Amino acid sequence: MIRYRRRVAPRSSTGTRANILDAARHRFASDGFHRATVRAIAADAGIDPSMVMRYYGSKAALFAAAVDVDLRLPDLATVPRRRLGTTLVAHFLDRWERAADADALLLLLRSAATDEAAAARLKEIFAGQLAPAVRRIEPDAARSRERAGLVATQMLGLALCRAILRIPPVVEMSADAIVAHVGATVQRYLTAP
Repeated sequence: MIRYRRRVAPRSSTGTRANILDAARHRFASDGFHRATVRAIAADAGIDPSMVMRYYGSKAALFAAAVDVDLRLPDLATVPRRRLGTTLVAHFLDRWERAADADALLLLLRSAATDEAAAARLKEIFAGQLAPAVRRIEPDAARSRERAGLVATQMLGLALCRAILRIPPVVEMSADAIVAHVGATVQRYLTAP
């Protein structure tokens, strides 16, 4: 009698990386950066901890990959000047609440309050993405940085109050109401002399 050995298909590195990142996002969100362990993340992903280290090298590098976020900001130079504030608020609200990587954004915001590495990563994302977007409508470098910083206060504050702290009046507001109210403030930040 001939016996055939069943071949087990090898895992793809792309699939393994995706599983690790998914497990890391959930673990970092529930435990925070400091309490999350590579062993726990590996267990959640159903792999050996050495695989996490093989693909990412360290817990810090894994965290950076887990919260690597592209804000996909609109080109503000193409937006009518009177709609800059509402356009940005609507965009950020959609990113925080409906985007595929919204969990990564919220994880980063949640972690940034207590972890220096997370705070640095959040600053990098906003400095590297929001500041250049604002620079397209404000040619003065110093004023552009100030305007981008003020917009960041509103967007991060809104995300904190609506998605993390879940302050009832803010959670209960419709997206349209938030866009109208916060958009007016952001508009002033972007265009007021």
